Amino acid sequence: MKKSIFVYILILFVYNSSYGYTQNKDYVSYVNPYVGNISHLLVPTYPTVHLPNSMLRVYPQRGDFTSDRINGLPLIVASHRGWSCFNLSPYQGNEDGLRPSISFNYDNEKILPYYYKVDLDDQKIKIDFAPSHQSAIYRIKYKDDEPAYLILNSGNGDIEISGNTIKGYQNLWNNTRVYIYMEVDAKPLKKGILSDNKIDTSRSLSQGDNACAVLYFGDKAGTLNVRYGVSFISTEQAEKNLRREIPDFKIEKVIDKGKQIWNEALGKIKIEGGEYNDKVVFYTSLYRCYERPINISEDGRYFSASDGKVHDDEGQAFYTDDWLWDTYRATHPLRVLIDSQVEVDIIQSFLRMAEQSPNNWLPTFPEVNRDSRRMNCNHAIATIADAWVKGLRGFDLAKGYDYGRKSIEEKTLAPWSSKPAGWLDKFYKEKGYIPALAQGEKETVPEVDGFEKRQAIPVTLGTAYDQWCLSQMASFLGKKEEADYYLKCSYNYRNVFNPETGFFHPKDKNGNFIHPFDYRFSGGLGAREYYDENNGWVYRWDVQHNIADLVELMGGAEKFSQNLDDMFNEWLGRSKFEFYAQLPDHTGNVGQFSMGNEPSLHIPYLYNYAGKPWMTQKRIRHLIRQWFRNDLMGVPGDEDGGGLSGFVVFSQLGIYPVTPGSPTYNIGSPFFPHITIQLSNGKTFEVIARNCSADNKYIQSAKLNGKVWNKPWIKHEDIADGGKLELVMGNECNKDWGSDPADVPPSANPMPF
Repeated sequence: MKKSIFVYILILFVYNSSYGYTQNKDYVSYVNPYVGNISHLLVPTYPTVHLPNSMLRVYPQRGDFTSDRINGLPLIVASHRGWSCFNLSPYQGNEDGLRPSISFNYDNEKILPYYYKVDLDDQKIKIDFAPSHQSAIYRIKYKDDEPAYLILNSGNGDIEISGNTIKGYQNLWNNTRVYIYMEVDAKPLKKGILSDNKIDTSRSLSQGDNACAVLYFGDKAGTLNVRYGVSFISTEQAEKNLRREIPDFKIEKVIDKGKQIWNEALGKIKIEGGEYNDKVVFYTSLYRCYERPINISEDGRYFSASDGKVHDDEGQAFYTDDWLWDTYRATHPLRVLIDSQVEVDIIQSFLRMAEQSPNNWLPTFPEVNRDSRRMNCNHAIATIADAWVKGLRGFDLAKGYDYGRKSIEEKTLAPWSSKPAGWLDKFYKEKGYIPALAQGEKETVPEVDGFEKRQAIPVTLGTAYDQWCLSQMASFLGKKEEADYYLKCSYNYRNVFNPETGFFHPKDKNGNFIHPFDYRFSGGLGAREYYDENNGWVYRWDVQHNIADLVELMGGAEKFSQNLDDMFNEWLGRSKFEFYAQLPDHTGNVGQFSMGNEPSLHIPYLYNYAGKPWMTQKRIRHLIRQWFRNDLMGVPGDEDGGGLSGFVVFSQLGIYPVTPGSPTYNIGSPFFPHITIQLSNGKTFEVIARNCSADNKYIQSAKLNGKVWNKPWIKHEDIADGGKLELVMGNECNKDWGSDPADVPPSANPMPF
């Protein structure tokens, strides 16, 4: 009997293992930071070493993966995709070879989210690195019998040496500084300031560009351990951060802790079954969603670039460095599900930024040293509305509404501008659209950026969406008159819809459509005179809040779905080099669809609104397999800190938030047989996709919490209350499932539940 039980258990184990159902709790082992390190056209991903949403981030200082040299060792990146602040260069050789920073040949590099190692070829120095949240540690192994030095460059700032410690700061923009406190576990034989490539031992303090401290350890240095803390408040705070997080010089403890933290974060979504490369794409994308924004609270205080002061965080961590034009679409909605308290703190941070700024405008691109006001519209409004309608509390909705309203009414809608409202904004309020200039017409409006132009269509459409979000917020606050007003404004996209072509078409100030016009190429570089980074084919679908109305504008469901098909099949119109010379952001093309740029992310799900959910299922599977892969070019466009990655995470889970601000999710096609989402409230939501495989991408039938489900969407409460979505998958589309016109996802306001 015992033998039989043993055989049964063994068979069960082998069976489960063969189908990938054995639970692997080392989720971080699936993360490949090198994915996308060679770009298709513009900016690559960077193999960032950091802990989730942490202040301290580093990556090798090189152009991209093709570079065969690194410029010193990084200490902290203060802005996403920015260059490292400070620079650490170990060096062996004659003193006259000392430089403020040293460019190294390198090899045997290994990067994990919590660990970095590299060999510096010319120097024969071996490097190990591990980060904590506001501190980190390097282990530097020198070869014997050559003089060993350590150089710390403060960039543009101050640097001071005392014994085996170095402290200082580097100036950033807008009167912002990043501070450092560094300790070495050995006493230097000589120390001083680098001057004319020599050590000036008479000086312990240096100021200005390339202010460098140099420590000399003789020709028997062996292994040095270097730990440091960083701060945006002071060097004293940097030292506190270091001693709180890394109390000794044992790098293995920091590595082990970092791995544990990453497994806890990534393990909030458990994947069972499926293909190895799909898991790598999934967990790598999830890792990238944790790169931003960053928590810059330090012992309950934070520096705010909004007013240049240090504030008490009052028990809510302060976050910044978040490019909202990208991240509101999927990264913030993902955090609502799995890190709701962090999302609440982030929104509270936006409100603090507005409160501390002169005009009380919500940020659009908040960074450590300023709100850079990039891109168009103000989708912090959408982020706040989305969190509130999905039940998050802990922030002041009334303030969010007031600051959001001011951001729309008092700040200019002109892209990339911090100026007050002007003529364009008055025109939008009166006529309901941003007027465009005829081709070759000279710009006279002072609020308009000379390079970014008016971007008439995305600003009109995006502002209408933001106003719909304001309407949602006003309704919750009991402001019926204002809710009705902004709801009416949310239909302003109709004012630039051309019924003859079925496209959103720029109009001049007299209400005439601009002619002649080409929806692929009109608008100059990046189509910015009329669109933004993408052309008219992409912005044809930019009505996230009211897809049902867009279906009607285009002539009904059949015409709508045909227009979608046309987009995926329309040729570029020119050679690739000509197309991308004008539209370099419009990458990852499938016809005129751009998988590499954020305004396209919701488009594959729009078949659900036309009664053809099987086409959404097909498109999603094909697009991710084509463009998001486990290789160096596996990201099709600029990954702006979770913008594209949030789309991948949701899509591989089988759901997607087409309309942030609506408590709904569209159903797509999950990539894995069994998914468990650990929600912030302690409950779990499961997605079970029976027979799921690369070929079996089509939903045959569905159940939600044990009941037959025929809608290609679910409500937020279906997830938040804990539950189970069960799908039966097959390799042929089921045109009956989810196709009833009564079952399409909801649009606009009020919601039908």
